[in-house]
Amino acid sequence: MFRKVLIANRGEIACRIARTLRSMGIASVAVYSEADAGSLHVSACDEAHCIGPAQPSASYLDAEKILAAAIRSKAGAIHPGYGFLSENAAFAEACAAAGIVFIGPTPAQMRDFGLKHTARALAEKSGVPLLPGTGLLADAAEAAVQGQRIGYPVMLKSTAGGGGIGMQVVKDGKELASAWETVSRLSASNFKHGGLYLEKYVSRARHVEVQIFGDGRGRVLALGERDCSAQRRNQKVLEETPAPGLSADLRSALHAAAVRLGESVAYQSAGTVEFVLDADAAASGLSDGLTDGFYFLEVNTRLQVEHGVTETVAGIDLVAWMIRQAAGELGDLEALRPVLTGHSIQARIYAENPRLDFRPSAGILTEAAYPSDARVDTWVEAGSEVSPFYDPLIAKIIVKGKDRNGALAALGKALAETRLYGIETNLEFLRAVAAAPAFAQGRMTTRELGGFGYVSDSVDVLAPGAQTALQDFPGRIGFWNVGVPPSGPFDALSFRLGNRLLGNPESAAGLEIIVAGPTLRFNRACTAVVTGAAIKAELLAPPAPADGNPTQGNVEVPLWKPFRIPAGGVLKLGAVSGAGMRVYLCVQDGFDAPLYMGSRSTFTLGNFGGHAGRTLRAGDVLHLPTGTREAAASGPSPLASPPSLPSLPQALRPALTNTWEIGVLYGPHGAPDYFLASDMDMFFSTAWEVHYNSNRTGVRLIGPKPAWSRPDGGEAGLHPSNIHDNAYAIGAVDFTGDMPILLGPDGPSLGGFVCPATIAQAELWKMGQLKPGDTIRFIRLSLDQARELERAQERLILTLEAPAAVPQALPIRGRSPGYTDPFGADRNILHHIPAREGNLEVRYRRSGDRNILVEYGPTVLDLNLRFRAHALMEHLQTLQLPGVLDLTPGIRSLQIHFDGRELAMEKLLRTLIEAESALPAIDAMELKTRIVHMPLSWDDEAIHAVIRKYMQSVRADAPWCPSNIEFIRRINGLASSEDVLKTVFAADYLVMGL
Repeated sequence: MFRKVLIANRGEIACRIARTLRSMGIASVAVYSEADAGSLHVSACDEAHCIGPAQPSASYLDAEKILAAAIRSKAGAIHPGYGFLSENAAFAEACAAAGIVFIGPTPAQMRDFGLKHTARALAEKSGVPLLPGTGLLADAAEAAVQGQRIGYPVMLKSTAGGGGIGMQVVKDGKELASAWETVSRLSASNFKHGGLYLEKYVSRARHVEVQIFGDGRGRVLALGERDCSAQRRNQKVLEETPAPGLSADLRSALHAAAVRLGESVAYQSAGTVEFVLDADAAASGLSDGLTDGFYFLEVNTRLQVEHGVTETVAGIDLVAWMIRQAAGELGDLEALRPVLTGHSIQARIYAENPRLDFRPSAGILTEAAYPSDARVDTWVEAGSEVSPFYDPLIAKIIVKGKDRNGALAALGKALAETRLYGIETNLEFLRAVAAAPAFAQGRMTTRELGGFGYVSDSVDVLAPGAQTALQDFPGRIGFWNVGVPPSGPFDALSFRLGNRLLGNPESAAGLEIIVAGPTLRFNRACTAVVTGAAIKAELLAPPAPADGNPTQGNVEVPLWKPFRIPAGGVLKLGAVSGAGMRVYLCVQDGFDAPLYMGSRSTFTLGNFGGHAGRTLRAGDVLHLPTGTREAAASGPSPLASPPSLPSLPQALRPALTNTWEIGVLYGPHGAPDYFLASDMDMFFSTAWEVHYNSNRTGVRLIGPKPAWSRPDGGEAGLHPSNIHDNAYAIGAVDFTGDMPILLGPDGPSLGGFVCPATIAQAELWKMGQLKPGDTIRFIRLSLDQARELERAQERLILTLEAPAAVPQALPIRGRSPGYTDPFGADRNILHHIPAREGNLEVRYRRSGDRNILVEYGPTVLDLNLRFRAHALMEHLQTLQLPGVLDLTPGIRSLQIHFDGRELAMEKLLRTLIEAESALPAIDAMELKTRIVHMPLSWDDEAIHAVIRKYMQSVRADAPWCPSNIEFIRRINGLASSEDVLKTVFAADYLVMGL
């Protein structure tokens, strides 16, 4: 037996062969192109060799490179899989000349059957039925004569190649004359052979093939037949065994004909004899004139893509048989004859868009989930990149049932459980075909899918808008400690109200639209609602019919009111007008997208979540959940709102303006430790202007500079705003130097700047509607006021009615009668434990109404303080307090993010204070650690581009501009940038926070 086998292929078949080799105890060698470096077949093998660029001609079709890899790896044999060089006789001969075994048929057999006209001659000699046809034709004139003799319609076919290329049905002599040049050119360009011949065309044909295996000594087995009639443009879609609806006599005749043909050339290894079956004759049972019902088509001298269904019913491994036969260790073939049981069906999943004429779809798969109770042959997983250079087949789903009904049920279940996102696939098409009556009843012919139509649960992005992305509420909660922000809708109030108007779950995903909206075509009827800022939304008139009669014009869509979109309807959202800048489109039951870390929200900076981890592009396809509520297929008007779905009155809609008042709570930082009292007065009295360089990460503000209570940041930095890293809260007012930034839902989890105020939970939605040039005044709230605002907001969302005494505008500018604060509205420090012998100093700082920031010791970089924060975090994890959402450690701090509806700030504070007596001594703590080796980029051009952009849009005179390396050299007193490089690359780093 071979010690090592090279797999001269890629994709799922390479993974399939590698799996068999491993089961046989044989080492595997992969070859791969540069585009396939991340393919699963590379990691599935024991060793791998890159053989060139992505183009097949320079990699997988380059016989010399593959042979060189085999010699270099000391492989004893090469398995070619299918496609590429699998039926290349010259390659098989080159392998033999190099002393390497080619696993497959002999070169002579490949040549005999490789050209269809010679294969027809062999079939005729073996008594295999043939369709009326010709040998190779000299020219179009001879073709015209023969076409007349055979009788139209006929199939003009290339003698070389396969996969449906080089074949065309012609109905008469005129079509034949025009087709001759096209088919000849395709044949010559694809297969280096322009030979053509004619064959009688069977209008209602089934494609049935017999799997054979030969020992090379004259013995050939038929291992059952497969029905491959479910084809699209001669490309197989679904395959099954046994073929449905065949009489025992017909089945036996097919097998016998295939065996005769194989034995006539002493065939070796795996192969397939393909037949055209007259569907009408097969349905009649063929009690007389058996050979009039099926006709020889061609022989594939290789493993077939659909070999898995034969293996499933036979309980064998054809790849293992091929390897043993090539090694001379197959044994008695007759003794290996299996008993075929049950029924198996295979579905081919392609990366292609059925709604765009099955155009191939390249890109990164953001989710790949397969059924656990089906055989799945694939080369992709979540994160795999599907390149445009190769056949778009990405997976094969193979199921088995006790009988055909059982297999059909298993197929439906397997396809329903398969989830592929990030790129478009034919998965939805496969589900529809598998459920079609023609397939379910076993009546599928090769032309059945030519006009096959189905209702797609999808939305085509015709134009993407400025920045449109999927979001859900509350976003990606629970990962702040590893630096992953929540994302989610920036204006969560408008988003939540939209879902509430539709009766959706609060977590349903919708579209966030910034400034200018997309144009979307809904492929099935749907109910939707548009909320947020004012925008022109309209359903476009359908194209004029062929008779030229005018159609209804565009219909404007009302905002904040559910409306129906008919199947095929196109929704166009224009530009935002007036105040605000974000709009939300919610659809019934939400958009379907993969959960990534528990959320469907898009985090564009991380390239994950939502649709492909980015904003929408033209050509994208969004999916609607299958099996959801009926989506308004009828009604008096396409805009008629379902009676059960309300609209939101103008008085209850979030009030948008250009002069905002936003309620904040004082803290976590303030006077006198960081700011002067006059700085805080200035902060609350200023009308801050929104800077144009603002986004979901943060909203920059223009206004006066603080005077600060200290000259610099000490060991934390040059500027008085600098501190050692601490966790940020969403909505914190972060002073980066002298400029305040409102930290948004895609902002950083940790930073080194002070934050004098934090926006109240009920006021966070306003950040999402701020636009450049707007002004903001910050209104200091008490904790009670923040709680009342949140309660009122929650009641509004729940009831869609005006609650009693809802504050439509903020009630105070400072403290007001009737509102109390258990901690005092002027206090940013909720509690202080002084340092004493055996105990660290602890400060409990308020960061809005949803966060407490615990700080240990003085503002110095001390590893012991980090250990203390870690001990508190572990203690809280053990307590598992209901309502705690995130525990985020900083250098000498821990931030606790909690849901104030479940856990009161007062209770949390008491728990934190009590915890101090339960924490272990620092010198007794042991932490799990690991060493990670990571590459570093030095003085990268991307960094220069960022600095240039920063200087242009934020601050040109920052001390780290125009070179941060020069800045590091200068402040550390180093002699040269080379010293900086040596220091950076020689160091070991301790990660304190993420």
